[in-house]
Amino acid sequence: MSRTRAAVLGSPIEHSLSPVLHRAAYQELGLADWSYDRFEIDEAALPEFVAGLGPEWAGLSLTMPLKRAVIPLLDGISDTAASVEAVNTVVLTADGRRLGDNTDIPGIVAALHERGIDKVPSAAILGAGATASSALAALSRICSGEVTAYVRSRARADEMRGWGERLGVPVRTADWSEAAGAFGAPLVIATTPAGATDSLAASVPTAPGTLFDVLYDPWPTGLAAAWSQRGGRIVGGLDLLVHQAVLQVEHMTGRPDAPLAAMRAAGEAALAARH
Repeated sequence: MSRTRAAVLGSPIEHSLSPVLHRAAYQELGLADWSYDRFEIDEAALPEFVAGLGPEWAGLSLTMPLKRAVIPLLDGISDTAASVEAVNTVVLTADGRRLGDNTDIPGIVAALHERGIDKVPSAAILGAGATASSALAALSRICSGEVTAYVRSRARADEMRGWGERLGVPVRTADWSEAAGAFGAPLVIATTPAGATDSLAASVPTAPGTLFDVLYDPWPTGLAAAWSQRGGRIVGGLDLLVHQAVLQVEHMTGRPDAPLAAMRAAGEAALAARH
């Protein structure tokens, strides 16, 4: 049977851009017999869904809340995924194995590299959720010094310091009320939900460094708009989404040439159509 199916799973899932990006890649690569769908799947429904995957399935993309829930259902995970205990990509091999990986981490690194950022002496992270741990793992590859995480609770601070120890990154934590202090860092990664950083926009200094805001809808965020107005460099959530999707396409199809430009153009067009 031809192995032609892939999909993104999560809850909520209706606004996911993954189908747009993956379908654009298939079209560009001439993979006319490949399909990519979306399924509303929560943690309770995940085991049955994964168990029912037949040989026509090549892979899955996973979003919240499934990135950790899927791990016990797999035959193995990569070191990258294990480093943050989060899987966003499952590849179903020809011999029936289900292997997990995390393309968010190398996706962050690739998105920064595209903007000319390969090394930084220090960095700051706004937030302490699942995306923050992936950001910290990415920084373990490019940051030579301390990372400061701005968080809202002592428990979150403890978590981020724990991730830092595990990843080999020196992490200092500070209270969210001091978050404007992040803006002196050469690289700031905002990992918070929509609206969470809006109140910080007025505190952006003149000629700031680089802001990587992982949101893509709505875009620009208030913080990203203020950052750009003051002359700073911006990396956006669509950049991350596209770069991690490029890696997913390559893993699932076995093709080394996923079309970054076509996938980005498709994502931009889909976002423009929403607004």
